[in-house]
Amino acid sequence: MLKAHYDHRGPVPQDVISAEPLTLPALGATQARVKVLASPINPSDVLTLTGQYGMLPPLPAVGGNEGVGEVVKVGAEVKHLKAGQMVLLPVGCGTWVSQLQAEAKQLIPLPAGDAKQLAMMTINPPTALLMLTQFVDLKPGDWVIQNAANSAVGGYLIQLAKIKGLKTINVVRRDSAVDAVKAQGADVVLVDGPDLPKRVAAATNKAPVMLGIDAVGGAATDHVAASLSQGGVLVNYGMMSGEPCQVSPASFVFRDVTLKGFWLAQWFQKATPEEQMKVFGELTGLIASGQLTSRIHACYPLEQIKEAVTAAAAGERDGKILITP
Repeated sequence: MLKAHYDHRGPVPQDVISAEPLTLPALGATQARVKVLASPINPSDVLTLTGQYGMLPPLPAVGGNEGVGEVVKVGAEVKHLKAGQMVLLPVGCGTWVSQLQAEAKQLIPLPAGDAKQLAMMTINPPTALLMLTQFVDLKPGDWVIQNAANSAVGGYLIQLAKIKGLKTINVVRRDSAVDAVKAQGADVVLVDGPDLPKRVAAATNKAPVMLGIDAVGGAATDHVAASLSQGGVLVNYGMMSGEPCQVSPASFVFRDVTLKGFWLAQWFQKATPEEQMKVFGELTGLIASGQLTSRIHACYPLEQIKEAVTAAAAGERDGKILITP
């Protein structure tokens, strides 16, 4: 058995992590032992290795924040789980491992479905759903604009918007990303640039656009802000450009655009258990039934964790990198 272990952080993420032998302690009476089936590498995982993320685990640590597994064995007092069952792993438990042990009450039983798709359920799908629903009261037929549309969150947002009857304007940074975004059901796909607002108006016949989603920062934020209608809301959830958000005062002063931020970790801290169950209940059904999917670029075994992190940190991928122990 192996674990993806790191005891320091540094600017080159693949240099700080390595596959090390894993030994598990005796199983507790209230615990379950789980064989990890799949776990994604998210941008937040890469930023955690470089020390740039907003929440960092104490060192030494094991990588990975989400995934699914199959129950191997349960403790004497565990009644609601059994061997062979697929479960959602607790957020932040260190999922880049061959096997792990967790309190059984923290493991959520899953319906039958694609383990690789279900492994990506905890972070990106709720981020997309909440940004789409928490900031502006959109109605069927309304437009929403997002950049980084070829990202995992972008793909989920396109599909969720279509399910809810919304229309999407999807902005990418390179021509080669256009076809893949269209294939996910995008209504409009545009390559970013200073003239984005004019092209958005032409593509939508000047329809109101009240919600914008930004994951890039820098000038790209301004391009989306300038594409919004009077009183529109722009939600930022990332900084893929490495630059702070830039927005012209004209958007704030003359069109009353609002810039807000979203971080799923804060939502988890504030949301009630009932609110969390409602979100994940909706997402579980959509993913298990195949209505909500994410593109997968490649899968790597734990022995190749350095190569996997290298691939995840690189640009111009067409989908997510998964660890499949």
